[in-house]
Amino acid sequence: MNHYETVFILNPVLSEEQIKETVKKYEEILVSKGAKMISKENWGLKKLAYAIQHKKSGFYHLFEYTVAGEAINDLEIEFRRDERVMRYLTVALDKHAIAWAEKRRNRNKKTA
Repeated sequence: MNHYETVFILNPVLSEEQIKETVKKYEEILVSKGAKMISKENWGLKKLAYAIQHKKSGFYHLFEYTVAGEAINDLEIEFRRDERVMRYLTVALDKHAIAWAEKRRNRNKKTA
């Protein structure tokens, strides 16, 4: 089981309900592939550095999880097929990144 983080940007024209459905869909895909969800973060609507599909903002979400490497391909295929997802990035975390992610989660708990 490898440790991963996936950040994805959803189209800003989606309703709150559509956003929840989309996030739940991708969480269910990961869990069905045997993933253990460590953290989910909703970063909200953010301005983009450059326009993507003529949009200047998007809803950012972050998943941190452990899963076998084969599941990542299936997840990214679903991202490519879904017109609600504007961009995505999945990275494998090394021991230093895992420690940093844990600090970030603890910091976010204190501010929440």
